[in-house]
Amino acid sequence: MGMWNFDLKCAARRLAVAGLALLLAAAAAPAQTAARDVQRYLEPALQSPDVAALELRDYLIKRAPKLAAASSAAQWTQEQKRLRPEILERVVFHGWPREWVEAPPKFEDAGPLPSGAGYRARKLRYEIVPGFWSSAILYEPENASGKAPAILNVNGHVGPPGKSVEYKQKRCINQARQGIVSLNLEWFHFGDLASEENDHWYVAQLNLLGANGVGLFYLEMRKGLDYLAQQPNVDRQRLGVTGLSGGGWQTIILSALDERVAASAPVAGYAAAVSRIERPQDTGDIEQNPSDLLLYADYSTLTAMRAPRPTLLMYNAEDDCCFRAPLVKPYIFDEVKPFFRLYGKESVFQWHENRDPGSHNYQLDNRQQSYRFFTGSFGLPAAEKETPVDAEIKSTEELKVALPQNNLTILGLARKMADSVQPPAAGADARERLRKVIRYQQTKVARAWALSNSKNKGLQTESYRLDFDNGLSAAGVWLKAIAAPQNAPVTIVLDDKGKKAAGEVVSDRVNRGEQVLALDLVFTGDAAPQKPGPSSYAQMLDTMGERPLGIEAAQLLAVAKQKGVKARLEATGIRSQVIALTAAALEPGLFSDVVIHKGMRSLRELVEKPVKYQDAPDLFCLDLYKEFDLAALEAMRR
Repeated sequence: MGMWNFDLKCAARRLAVAGLALLLAAAAAPAQTAARDVQRYLEPALQSPDVAALELRDYLIKRAPKLAAASSAAQWTQEQKRLRPEILERVVFHGWPREWVEAPPKFEDAGPLPSGAGYRARKLRYEIVPGFWSSAILYEPENASGKAPAILNVNGHVGPPGKSVEYKQKRCINQARQGIVSLNLEWFHFGDLASEENDHWYVAQLNLLGANGVGLFYLEMRKGLDYLAQQPNVDRQRLGVTGLSGGGWQTIILSALDERVAASAPVAGYAAAVSRIERPQDTGDIEQNPSDLLLYADYSTLTAMRAPRPTLLMYNAEDDCCFRAPLVKPYIFDEVKPFFRLYGKESVFQWHENRDPGSHNYQLDNRQQSYRFFTGSFGLPAAEKETPVDAEIKSTEELKVALPQNNLTILGLARKMADSVQPPAAGADARERLRKVIRYQQTKVARAWALSNSKNKGLQTESYRLDFDNGLSAAGVWLKAIAAPQNAPVTIVLDDKGKKAAGEVVSDRVNRGEQVLALDLVFTGDAAPQKPGPSSYAQMLDTMGERPLGIEAAQLLAVAKQKGVKARLEATGIRSQVIALTAAALEPGLFSDVVIHKGMRSLRELVEKPVKYQDAPDLFCLDLYKEFDLAALEAMRR
């Protein structure tokens, strides 16, 4: 490792010729260095979090998928037929039992609700997967003749009210009065499913176990569509979907991948990858960025897959949450219009910008736009205005649907699935399997920027920013007792809290006569973005088909390879533990030893503890625990 050889007589020449000079060698320092003396050199930030964020955004934007042009209606129709099963099988239902995916809808009637003029309502409950139930409210026209159209009303991030939120009730009641069967679904973490264990971020645990978490969300909403399509009073040729926010996301996912959806009206629910990279606050929740989705289709592509079926996109001018209308429109509407034009159906692809109130909403203006759209699309008498139904709005308690007492949750399902996962022992193909799971791509240190140095109280240090050839960076501080020989052994120190938290470990190794590199890899310490945090960027990497763990392991290996000596690794925390063990498993001859502090015995602890995705986004690789546990990684490095 050229940059680890700090012979002061040739340091300048080495930096000029190789652009690098890091650390390494072995012997005992005669003087003891106190942790507080070390800490003063580990504490200063070596780069701004904004720099780390900009690098990650630049890295992502270069890899953002572009919407491919279509040459004809026939060609795009064929492309849709290819894409739908590919996305469903390789992304949505990756790792899910076939019998769960293909199970028919299982709905139970939970009793009638007092209703107003022109409609009747009933409570329903239904099974998403074995042991996991959700709830719904069915609104039907009171005096419909023949088969009626139907709309699936999916939920967004509405807080405690869940399906009982007032604007959703008003919408469903009005739909029923317009002659439309309306199904109001509950959503995970809200209303009847308001359990902490239904926090959406726990789908990361499903990913870890080998089942893409988006599959659970897809099954939850698709079951509602299945139910409507089977009702004897429903015209299955006139099915629609609509929802706000997370409900808007559900709307486009289901509407693009299920050809039964004749009319679709998502509200403020999604944006193209470029938009989300430009404004990371628009990244969304983990289910909105499923692992590997962008390998097959961006949200602009999913929108284009609606052609030639009627589609109304509604966004808000000054949305106080995300997806502001003027900022997302170029990518998901303007670029998609030509696909509808191929079919001569440009008029059925519509855009509405809400300015009253213009915030994140499905209030009166947006609702009335949806009434006009659906009645027009379904061949019903035009409904441009909402019938006031304030007196008919029910409380959350009145709309509560009893679910089984031992009902599963997202986290409960993950724990149940973990019982059937038995990661294989390390075998002959283990290293190749590991590279595949973490999407490992080798990188090299392109330049080591020497930022500062010290030679004080028997200690010498040099601080570096490390640029890699893939455009990302890391940061680190090299330390050695002045009296220690130039060929002293080397320890690389990682800490989940960054180099500034590694003072005790670093001073211990320095006092043993070693050279030490306190290293901050991407997503940690000085190499991590802050607002938003690493989890937003980790999601985008995952959905693009890359894995943060693979990038971190590649950085660690690149630094260690700078000189052909075996460095020792010392890692504190579960993230650093897995990075260190992964790197050592990939290149077992590169490290003399791996020592772990405050680690875990098994990746299963991420499910049992549990650990939130935001606290360790790099550990929740799709299929990681299904293919490897820590014992296997440990065995692979020996």
